[in-house]
Amino acid sequence: MDDLLLIDAAERYLRGEMSEQEKTYFEEIRKSNPEIDQLVVEHIFFLNEIDRFSQTKSFKHNLSETVNKLVNEGFITKTPLTGKAKLVYLWNRSKRTIAVAASIAGIVSILSASMITVFSNKKEATHIKPLVDKLIEQDNKTRRLENKINQIEQMAGTPAKEEAKPRLEARFRATGFLIDANNHYIVTNAHVVKEVRNQLIVENNKGDQFSAKAVYVNDQNDLAILKVTDKDFKKMPALPYSFRKTGADLGEQIFMLGYPKQEIVYGEGYISARNGFRMDTIFCQLSTSANEGNSGSPVINRNGEVLGIISSMETNAEGVVFASKSSNILKAIEEVNKTLEDDKIRIVTGPGMKGIDRTSQIKKVQDYIFMIKGN
Repeated sequence: MDDLLLIDAAERYLRGEMSEQEKTYFEEIRKSNPEIDQLVVEHIFFLNEIDRFSQTKSFKHNLSETVNKLVNEGFITKTPLTGKAKLVYLWNRSKRTIAVAASIAGIVSILSASMITVFSNKKEATHIKPLVDKLIEQDNKTRRLENKINQIEQMAGTPAKEEAKPRLEARFRATGFLIDANNHYIVTNAHVVKEVRNQLIVENNKGDQFSAKAVYVNDQNDLAILKVTDKDFKKMPALPYSFRKTGADLGEQIFMLGYPKQEIVYGEGYISARNGFRMDTIFCQLSTSANEGNSGSPVINRNGEVLGIISSMETNAEGVVFASKSSNILKAIEEVNKTLEDDKIRIVTGPGMKGIDRTSQIKKVQDYIFMIKGN
């Protein structure tokens, strides 16, 4: 596609001027061609810089208009120049007026600049959005509904379903996955663990909940490693996936499994950039869809290798998701093992998933993916 046509298409896409057919075609091109997708993302950054320049120019114009208005309303004055030594004469006659005007302009400039800085920082901060789902209201409603059903069953003479232990009323939901099936270690994001105030729980795809604790948290890599401490948590077979030690390849096809809702959800996409937001080498960029609750989802290629763990998405670009690279997970495991005498983390993999179809791969992986909850 010609660069000029691509830029025009990107701008029409962002302004919502495309028909549904054009929009679908354009999104398919982005998904199938990583280079075009990267050009679109770069053009979005360029348009943002243009907006920022326009805001600065508008501010300078408004400041000039403010000074002129103060002169017209008599708050400050402009005396016509007379005499030969114009600069000296101007200073002697108008230094008080100039000082007042400069003070007013300075105060306006400082206040406006402060407001612009605060606004810009706030806008900058919203570029990246962690994918944790806040669900206290939803979860409490579900819990109350379950209690109501139990009451109705008891009144009808039907024995209510007994729970082995009380269920947690969670404030948030995210995702994590096993890295050691024997010693019960799970990896998720650091920002997920930061949400916990009292209790940390992992929940499997059957709805069983288990207590856990964080043994490693690294904000820079956005990684946390959890140890499941619940005695009811049973050992599982060797991991069906392995971990890529080197970086992901541009355009490499990937899939994810996570919990953006109460059941496990499948997604797919490809590696659209080797680095993350603003060339952050800790992360890689994915072209895919992700929702709140996907934080901590594994990023897996067709050979069953974990390439990373989903961390966040970009809010001002559609389909741009960031994942902490798998090499960071391996480094985190090394750091944790240095602090442990027993129950060290050991990645033991089974036959793997290379050469089997996607449906079979999902069946192998889904039992190793957990909801991460807390209150």
